[in-house]
Amino acid sequence: MLDVACGGGRHTRLFLGRGHPVVAVDADVAGVADLEGTPGLEIVEADLETGEPFPFAGRSFGGDVVTNYLHRPILPAIVEAVATGGALLYETFARGHAEIIGRPFNPDFLLLPGELLEAVRGRLRVVAYEDVVCGPPTPAALQRIAAVREAPSAVAAPAG
Repeated sequence: MLDVACGGGRHTRLFLGRGHPVVAVDADVAGVADLEGTPGLEIVEADLETGEPFPFAGRSFGGDVVTNYLHRPILPAIVEAVATGGALLYETFARGHAEIIGRPFNPDFLLLPGELLEAVRGRLRVVAYEDVVCGPPTPAALQRIAAVREAPSAVAAPAG
């Protein structure tokens, strides 16, 4: 699993607890420092917004999980990092969110309508997608997607 912008490590802990190896990446890895040395865990301290190449180019993961994070320049690389048979689980704030809770102030940090669908189009098969406004107890405008990379289908030769 690749836990992008892992923060306090909620997903890192979840997947480790279920026996999955995890790569946890964030600009500040203090939230997962207590997990240092855990078998199956690789902690990578990297600011993904510097313009440097995506640090996992050429690697693939059985799952990529991204929550409450958006940096458009690396979105294609995150999608590309999903291994055959793997899944992308992505949820973050969408347009309209600032009007609901007053932040973020910068619309660049909010997904456009259908943006996650476009990010995976032709690359992954969408299993579930939502572009929703949630009410209490936690009001938010969100986009969520679960998508999988299927194995290339073998083309059967015509009989005959």
